[in-house]
Amino acid sequence: MSVDLLVKRIKEKGNPSVAGLDPKLEYVPGYIKEKAFNEYGKNLRGAAEAIIMFNKGLIDALYDIVPAVKPQSAFYEMYGLEGERALHKTISYAKERGLYVILDVKRNDIGSTAEAYSKAYLGKVDIDGDEVSPCDVDSVTVNPYLGTDGVAPFVADCKKYDKAIFTLVKTSNPSSGELQDLKAGGRAIFETVAERVNEWNAGTIGESGYGAVGAVVGATYPEQAAVLRKLMPKSYFLVPGYGAQGGGAQGVLPCFNEDGLGAIVNSSRGIMCAYKKGDWKDEQYAEAARAEALRMKADIVGVL
Repeated sequence: MSVDLLVKRIKEKGNPSVAGLDPKLEYVPGYIKEKAFNEYGKNLRGAAEAIIMFNKGLIDALYDIVPAVKPQSAFYEMYGLEGERALHKTISYAKERGLYVILDVKRNDIGSTAEAYSKAYLGKVDIDGDEVSPCDVDSVTVNPYLGTDGVAPFVADCKKYDKAIFTLVKTSNPSSGELQDLKAGGRAIFETVAERVNEWNAGTIGESGYGAVGAVVGATYPEQAAVLRKLMPKSYFLVPGYGAQGGGAQGVLPCFNEDGLGAIVNSSRGIMCAYKKGDWKDEQYAEAARAEALRMKADIVGVL
């Protein structure tokens, strides 16, 4: 199972963290943008090429430290087709470096539309009798709030193509409680979603003891994370909110099981923009990202 590969990578690196690759053009060092704009123009192509160069530098600096990367599709889609090309180039390069790739797309719908989304990111499409994989990632994020018929196609493709999903359960943003914390039937909605995740996950448990249906659980709500850990003992948690959003190592601790596994913690801006803090030069952005990834690793491992 795909989750077994993730656990294997985490054990190999001794590091339960994932580097988010969410590149706004303003995050890219000036010398990289200048090079791309001089060669391709100050346009969408130039922006995409700058992002590709930026991401490759980050991946080269991080691949032996972090087990996984998490590109967020929105930061590529906003640059149009060229941005989509940059996303796929980034995914391919990360896979070449042996990294597990979580694509953050938060897709969902119902019926044939959900099936189409799943084929786009996890499965394969039929092209006149030949099956082709459009996007070679290991897992994606999924919005479960349309219910089982919106998630079932993703679970089916997880089983068929050895992939995984992370479903939104308790997200890290400040307003998440407006809906997720509402009471229904005497309990919070996020707890009800967790029960569904447990059901969807039941038939996908791999050798590691974890299943293909994971959960997004924010580091900014440790008390709720502790509740969710008990409700979903065999689901892997993708944990946003560490670093730039204010969540620290103590905040992520409830997301882990007693085996020291069960969660992978994301940092995006904290790693990508590490060079903007301290005395780093633009040309040292990858070195700064590496230093921050090592600091984050020590921080999290230190509380486990």
